[in-house]
Amino acid sequence: MLDPEVAEAVAEYLYGRDWSDGLPILPATEASIDRFLAQTDRDPDEVVARHAGLDRAATVRDVAVHAVMAGCLPEHLPVVLAAWDALSADRAARGGGWQSTSGPAPLVVVNGPVRSELGFNATAGVLGPGFRANATIPRAIGLTVRNGFGIRPHGFEQATQGLPGRWTMGIAEDEENSPWEPFSVDGGLAAGESAVSVMLVRTCEFVDNRHFTDPVEVLRDFADTIQRSGSWIFRHSSVGIVMNPDHARIFAEAGMSKQDVRDWLVANCGKTERELAAVGKGLSRLPEGPFEPDHFHPVFADSRPVDLPIIVAGSPNAAMSMVFRVFGEWSGRAFTPR
Repeated sequence: MLDPEVAEAVAEYLYGRDWSDGLPILPATEASIDRFLAQTDRDPDEVVARHAGLDRAATVRDVAVHAVMAGCLPEHLPVVLAAWDALSADRAARGGGWQSTSGPAPLVVVNGPVRSELGFNATAGVLGPGFRANATIPRAIGLTVRNGFGIRPHGFEQATQGLPGRWTMGIAEDEENSPWEPFSVDGGLAAGESAVSVMLVRTCEFVDNRHFTDPVEVLRDFADTIQRSGSWIFRHSSVGIVMNPDHARIFAEAGMSKQDVRDWLVANCGKTERELAAVGKGLSRLPEGPFEPDHFHPVFADSRPVDLPIIVAGSPNAAMSMVFRVFGEWSGRAFTPR
């Protein structure tokens, strides 16, 4: 029988070592680490995560240790490793992303059979709590960043205010209710393969449009949120959408593919130099300036999936989607768990 006093003492010991992200963590023992490592054929000494600026690295074994501590199940380890493969392809994550003043969060997106095999949530409350795989896998990333790279608040981490849910943003795509090909296809894998994609996210904003009568109305609502000036700090931005299945359906029924939606938004999202200057964000300071007041600055540089990733997920009980601001640019690559 579990001795609650011993359990409390273990928890306090781990807190005392400053290994936690603020929530209780589990002790990683040799036996528990071995159970995790048995789930992958990768060499325990293979380096899967690097931080060149700090000259730090994490091996498969290191990642397994933090997956145990985060509350993952052993079978989650291949997904955590694939998430690190995806982050290693992300320029921002390889650079200063973990130390940014934005405090960006890794958004882990899972496709294919692994979703049901591991119990990922893809529908109601997909970005919220309540599902072990969704919550613990990104937390394992955070603990590796904290303990493996040594990036902690008030130290190397420079987040000005940080992002709520920074280490809990794990979702699966609702492929069954999406009218389009899976997101992992945008990342270069075949439909039906288990896949993991990751991008760093600065913030999220609802698009609540449940009374639409025309798809263009909804697109205009998306555009209004996407072109908000508050998060605009570079000439162009990368913005993604976690799209409600109802919104995706209305576009598909109008004959629009995912790329058609992307093309419309890229063509219509932006502000004039006058509008940006009015809020202190005029771009005339750029080398190619000055610009005429009516010059239109598009939000996006291109209409590729890397500039505007679209993932279908959430409950159809209300037509609410989520716009998220990508830190830098998604790598455009998905990885297979192994």
